[in-house]
Amino acid sequence: MTTTAPKHAPMNQFPVRDHCLVIGGIPLTRLAQRIGNTPFYAYDRQLMSARVQSLRQHLPEGIQLHYAMKANPMPAVVHHLAGQVDGIDVASAGEMKVALDAGVAPENISFAGPGKSRQELSCAIAAGITLNVESGQELETIAQLATETGFQPRVAIRVNPDFELKSSGMKMGGGSKQFGIDAECVPAVLQRIAELKLDFEGLHIFSGSQNLRVEAIQEAHEKTLQLGLQLASISPLPVRTINIGGGFGVPYFPGESPLDLSATGNNLKRLLADVPSRFSSIRFVVELGRYIVAEAGIYVCQVLEKKISRGQIFLVTNGGLHHHLAASGNFGQVIRKNYPVVVGNRIGTDETEKVSVVGPLCTPLDLLADRMELSRAAPGDLIVVFQSGAYGLTASPTAFLSHPAPLEVLV
Repeated sequence: MTTTAPKHAPMNQFPVRDHCLVIGGIPLTRLAQRIGNTPFYAYDRQLMSARVQSLRQHLPEGIQLHYAMKANPMPAVVHHLAGQVDGIDVASAGEMKVALDAGVAPENISFAGPGKSRQELSCAIAAGITLNVESGQELETIAQLATETGFQPRVAIRVNPDFELKSSGMKMGGGSKQFGIDAECVPAVLQRIAELKLDFEGLHIFSGSQNLRVEAIQEAHEKTLQLGLQLASISPLPVRTINIGGGFGVPYFPGESPLDLSATGNNLKRLLADVPSRFSSIRFVVELGRYIVAEAGIYVCQVLEKKISRGQIFLVTNGGLHHHLAASGNFGQVIRKNYPVVVGNRIGTDETEKVSVVGPLCTPLDLLADRMELSRAAPGDLIVVFQSGAYGLTASPTAFLSHPAPLEVLV
């Protein structure tokens, strides 16, 4: 008995014309000529907008949608999304500058992350954005800076819950974590914020990311809302906002299917409908990064050489892990799995062969596709890695071996 290996979810977000991928209405080969160099990342603005519209359609009416720009901080992407979401979450002073330059109002920007420097805290306070406090020490530093500068900081508490988002690709809560303040310690921190007379915004509760299981997200939403409302009920200060995090995943690997957004949204509607009336003034926020941008982006590199070594075919390209660490499997994968990859200018052709796509780096880790069945390619053809709109360029070691950095375009 033979079994069929699981396949990638169909990458049908981009049309194909005459065997050539089309992104932003432009055939890939023409886009490559317009850019002038490979490798490059290309992001489709219409796909990002469509994803935001889909979220608006399926999530409860009135819930706020924030973009976590760590997923893709390209200024043009942030500027495009700034007018479509309700807020931006940043993780550094550099990201804060991009968000402010994109025209996002300071009150709609929040800053999360452990280990914020004194200078970063000072800049954020001066800008008037919300600081998600990650420790008691950080809170005292904020209070000291408030005294020194005369500015009133706006703060929220990032809560480390006593649960995690089950089956998530990256667990951000539960147990011992460098992120946030343990839930059992939050009441004392709330009291301290009241003593310091800081401008208190609310709570940020994030338990995990990259999850495709509706049941896991539903359970996390239920526990997050329960914890958030419990803390709000004992807070000496009004809780204006509860950020329930994100966790919505996208399919990368064989056998994975897209998240059922309708079921996820319907469950959240049910949960929010049951929120007691005394909490009616609280704004609830869903914060997403990867889910908004990942499927709207591709990474493109060019075949330099077709090489055969002891019967195995290698397509040697001018791209690799220094540009796209995640696709190489070296960004959190325990067992390496292939991202969806195609020969972008030969999609659907009859001739195929099993190949490995590698880059120019002097390391065996420089692998973009391992023994994948692809259209027969030749030097000059364009290799496309799908699902590359999030955690691509800025999550990669671009200085490794001093090769040129790839370009980025929004089309």
